[in-house]
Amino acid sequence: MAADLHRTHYENFPVASILLPAALREPVAAIYAFARSADDLADEGDLPATERLALLDGYRRELDAVANGAPTQHPIFLRLRPVIGRYDLPLQLFRDLLDAFAQDVAKTRYADFAELMDYCRRSANPVGRLLLHLFGAATPENLRQSDAVCSALQLINHWQDVGIDAAKPMPRIYLPQDELARFNVAEDAILRRAASADFFSLMRFQVERARALMLEGTPLGRRLPGRIGLEIRAIVAGGLRILDKIEAVGYDVFSRRPVLGALDWPLVMWRAL
Repeated sequence: MAADLHRTHYENFPVASILLPAALREPVAAIYAFARSADDLADEGDLPATERLALLDGYRRELDAVANGAPTQHPIFLRLRPVIGRYDLPLQLFRDLLDAFAQDVAKTRYADFAELMDYCRRSANPVGRLLLHLFGAATPENLRQSDAVCSALQLINHWQDVGIDAAKPMPRIYLPQDELARFNVAEDAILRRAASADFFSLMRFQVERARALMLEGTPLGRRLPGRIGLEIRAIVAGGLRILDKIEAVGYDVFSRRPVLGALDWPLVMWRAL
């Protein structure tokens, strides 16, 4: 599960890296191509919302064709279809991803953490679950810990991107509304990228919760063998390192977006090893 955590494109998805067994690189790349292209339909360019949703509906129809044994000519699905068949991948996980991407087109606020975690369940967790199916390791405990890692990665992405999301043409605020109120942070302050002591306290709370969730999933990287386990440990170490960097900038993610730089990767790999 190698993740390019410093990239802005669907950051939680593991890219087929040199750490993966060679036989799994193309299956992982095919799944990534599906997820990245669908995410782009929802989030890139300047198409109106109705057209974005229509394009995502087209992907749903392609999944229906796979389920029904009907033909497809779409290049993404011509590549993905044999992977789904060979590894018996659950189609619902792909549908969950599409549902989350469609939600991003229309939904820009989250009432509470439970609502945000439901989004993570569909936007991030399917990724880890699909990979566990590829690895032949989709046991209940592995799936539970994979969900913890993937949801934590999604939250980390949200917290490093608070300012970026607020500046989009249709501004998004993933910070739960009830927690904004609890920490006395006005939504307008987020939209203006105005940092304050209250905002820093809110971000400290989010960082600590994301770290706890990530640590909940860390046994997965020790349980799975060989390069697969190493890959997961690298992902965990990378996510935790970004949280460290958010802390290092005093939680001021408006002034500086914390990312993994060249000097961070040796530390990440040392921790993974």
